[in-house]
Amino acid sequence: MAVKWGVIGCGGIAYRRTIPGIQQAKQVELVAVMDIDKQAADKVAAEFNVPKTYYTEADLLADPDVQCVYVASPAFAHKQQVIGAAKAGKHVLCEKPLALNLAEAEEMVAACKQAGVFLTEGYMMKFQDLHQKARELVTSGKLGRIVLGRAQLSCWYPDMPGNWRQDPAKGGGGSFIDMGTHLVDILEYIMDDQVVEVAAFNDTLAFNYKSEDSSSVILKFKKGAHGFVDAFFSTPDAAGDDVLEIYGTSGSILAKHTIGQLPGGEMTARIVPEGLGYDADQSKGGGDVEAREIKPELIDMYASECDYLSQCIMDNKAPEINTGEDGLHIMKVTAAVYEAGRTKKVVQVG
Repeated sequence: MAVKWGVIGCGGIAYRRTIPGIQQAKQVELVAVMDIDKQAADKVAAEFNVPKTYYTEADLLADPDVQCVYVASPAFAHKQQVIGAAKAGKHVLCEKPLALNLAEAEEMVAACKQAGVFLTEGYMMKFQDLHQKARELVTSGKLGRIVLGRAQLSCWYPDMPGNWRQDPAKGGGGSFIDMGTHLVDILEYIMDDQVVEVAAFNDTLAFNYKSEDSSSVILKFKKGAHGFVDAFFSTPDAAGDDVLEIYGTSGSILAKHTIGQLPGGEMTARIVPEGLGYDADQSKGGGDVEAREIKPELIDMYASECDYLSQCIMDNKAPEINTGEDGLHIMKVTAAVYEAGRTKKVVQVG
């Protein structure tokens, strides 16, 4: 048994990652794809053996076979398409960012609640195997009290006239809303905590578009921990390691290449015995520290996020992660980050 899915916007991330992931998913049957670019829709349908092809969202949403819709269109189209899906009685997985702003996101979440359909957002990195193992270490108490989380994600995203991510009116912002929110989301997940205050620098340093290409954010978490997130469109891909670090009173987690669109990466946990005394020499990585290399299972994150929502639909059980309410929280963080960047002040979330 599988849930029948349709895809709205089958180019970009849908073509590169999510539709190939769906092919591996156990609880998903892809029955329809839609794109306003007829050639792109026809190509995807042929390549992945999808039985139905549409060129308007209205036609796909009118298909009674489609039970769940993956919305992978540009951010400025999400509100209309998600609300349309809800009115058509379809469950929804919406790519991030959920909306251009908090007001739009609130309308989308309310529409899905009113229609009685499930809404999840595409923060697929929660399904990365190493991130799940990192969360297990944190929630088990192995690292003691968490005091710091740090995450970075960078890429090279030069000027492309007409690109929606480079125009805040179409994307809601730039490198922070597109990549930095992924980092906030995964830190909150691993640390089992929520951001409550932010300070930020958001600048366009390398290119000429209106959205920020460089974002550095300081976070304060509800349980007291500090955090740092940096998201840059202005760093060559080959120059970055996309580092993740978690520090606690009894140890740390250090990782490279776990943040991103692919499974795998490197992760080491350093666990310090309880009762360790003061070290005047401040030696690093030695003594009684237990260093564990954590090996990943190469699980497709996109397949997992689709299977997760499908299982929720089959069980008629509301999703517990990547929910619409989670999306509202991330939009509140986003609004605070952009306000902090403008005002050069610490801003409370929500």
